[in-house]
Amino acid sequence: MKNLSILGSTGSIGTNALKIVEMFPERFSVKALTAKQNISRLAEQVKQFRPEMAAVFDASGARALAEMLPKDITVKILHGASGYHEAAVCNASDTVVTAVVGAAGLIPTIAAIEAGKDIALANKETLVMAGEIVMKRAADKGVRVLPVDSEHSAIFQCLMGQRREDLDKILITASGGPFLERAKHTFSAITPEDALKHPNWQMGKKITIDSATLINKGLEVIEAKHLFQVDMEQIQVVIHPQSIIHSMVAYRDGSIIAQLGIPDMKGAIAFALSYPERLPLLQPLPDFDAIGKFTFQKPDLKKFACLDLAIQACKVGATLPAVLNAANEIAVESFLAYQLPFDKIPEVIRQTMAKHSVAMNPSLDDILAADDWSRSMASRTVELLTKDIDKG
Repeated sequence: MKNLSILGSTGSIGTNALKIVEMFPERFSVKALTAKQNISRLAEQVKQFRPEMAAVFDASGARALAEMLPKDITVKILHGASGYHEAAVCNASDTVVTAVVGAAGLIPTIAAIEAGKDIALANKETLVMAGEIVMKRAADKGVRVLPVDSEHSAIFQCLMGQRREDLDKILITASGGPFLERAKHTFSAITPEDALKHPNWQMGKKITIDSATLINKGLEVIEAKHLFQVDMEQIQVVIHPQSIIHSMVAYRDGSIIAQLGIPDMKGAIAFALSYPERLPLLQPLPDFDAIGKFTFQKPDLKKFACLDLAIQACKVGATLPAVLNAANEIAVESFLAYQLPFDKIPEVIRQTMAKHSVAMNPSLDDILAADDWSRSMASRTVELLTKDIDKG
């Protein structure tokens, strides 16, 4: 029996992780759940899975959760940073699924590592911001960091059984998002409703927008660099609109190994939870006759400037990836709030990165300070850009 803490249980990854638990109750038990705002869904999860503790964002959310639960359910209800921390280090858990969105996942993930928990990592921002620190602490503690992102799970699987010295290149595939064929000069007219219509995947709002700008692939490049301990020059992004090949690994003899499957996160989640075993998920195979052909193309870095900015940040490293990530989070929030045009998202990131003084060999405090600085600078940049648009 594997005991789980699921951080971010009401989001797309969290709910799919709980579907795996529901399918295999003899294999998994839930000991802690956390959510930010979707208290009603969390209440239903607590009723079904009966964790020892549940943590929410604030005291009002904790009160609301308590009121939604029947009196016969005994669960410790926590809130705030201390509540998330306690859920991450829960004594009864041996594996922590970090499915929190954004930079908020970093500190709980580090806390879980320090507590000796294995990590099923769906929060790519953890490694984007502090990859060297996180992976070193995991190695020092002897805990496993297993990827949940479909691309990194695919890479992990393609590396299994192979000699690492034979690795030549990691090929991260991307669907291209909803605007792959859309002309760049029309990007200013894109609405949040347009951007949230991903052609292949069902995901949360933030990551869906990141897919539309292609910055998600840039974040995945940075994550892969740290997760698999490779040079950035060994990582390449390939557009594959069908989303059946989740990623590939090339070896020095010219051989390429690819991992394929339908665009559904349950496979990657289940493999991280059951590794090295594969669970009988009864997932359908891709309908190859209907698909007909696989196509590939290079990403257009001028059209999708966010990807180019992420690659630049990866090359510099240090505190710059944390700045990139924070600026993107602010820009995406502003776009979803109808404050910032879609085509200005990369401009917010670009201006924020340009103003940052990079701290080399950063400590965790340096990274958190860079994250905080970037959010303030990006917010001011959004204000200035929107004022200029209003004047125009």
